[in-house]
Amino acid sequence: MNTNLFDIRDRVVVITGGTGVLGREIGKYLAQQGAKVVLLGRRKDVGDALITDILALGGEAVFYYCDVMDVASVEAVCKKVMQRYGRVDALLNAAGGNMPGATITPTGTLFDVQVEEFQKVLNVNLTGTVIPTQVFLKPMVEAGRGAIVNFSSMAAFRPLTRVMGYAAAKAGISNFTAFLANEVASKFTPGIRVNAIAPGFFLTNQNRALLTNPDGSLTERGADVIRQTPFKRFGKPEELCGTIHYLISDASAFVTGTVAVVDGGFNVFAM
Repeated sequence: MNTNLFDIRDRVVVITGGTGVLGREIGKYLAQQGAKVVLLGRRKDVGDALITDILALGGEAVFYYCDVMDVASVEAVCKKVMQRYGRVDALLNAAGGNMPGATITPTGTLFDVQVEEFQKVLNVNLTGTVIPTQVFLKPMVEAGRGAIVNFSSMAAFRPLTRVMGYAAAKAGISNFTAFLANEVASKFTPGIRVNAIAPGFFLTNQNRALLTNPDGSLTERGADVIRQTPFKRFGKPEELCGTIHYLISDASAFVTGTVAVVDGGFNVFAM
């Protein structure tokens, strides 16, 4: 019996959205813990630079260009991973994003939402989680073990203003997580666990302009977020790593279908 339930050395961990702010930080951390990290994304320059950083720290990682909306692209990458490592131990579905046309401005209404961009946001977040799951789940089923962690959001718990498309997609991811946890355990094996993480408000390239002004001060929305966060600050990307580590390790061997909240108390705030 392994006495270190958190030992993830040599585990092959695939991360979609690996060139994003959160994906990069998680990838670097897991590599430092001894995991073999496979970063997927569409920004090759960022991916290559990240690999250089990880290797300099003594970790093992590889970057592959991948479009999570393209089944053929994801399947091609899965083939490369299997040729290189022979297995997939964990999949982190961190790819996602938002678009202006899928949001409602403070002075706008539902009628201003651009249906085409709303659909794109649903696709990149929700369908962009389903496709990699379909592809990378197959080698897990063949091996009889694995862990999948999807990325939900505070917007999945409550109808936050403005982010209509993003919220709908993330609510779908939470539901998909619960569905898939039961589906996989019932039809394949309880050796494969499916969970999600719901970050609170972390400053990323996607939301920085929404939450902070160019001088670093808070926007009105940013101030609203901090007011409702008991910790009175935004999260730091590295503060997601511990929860991710737990969810892909043997420490969570009997945990599936959950959404782990990492939000500084935002979701439990009450007047």
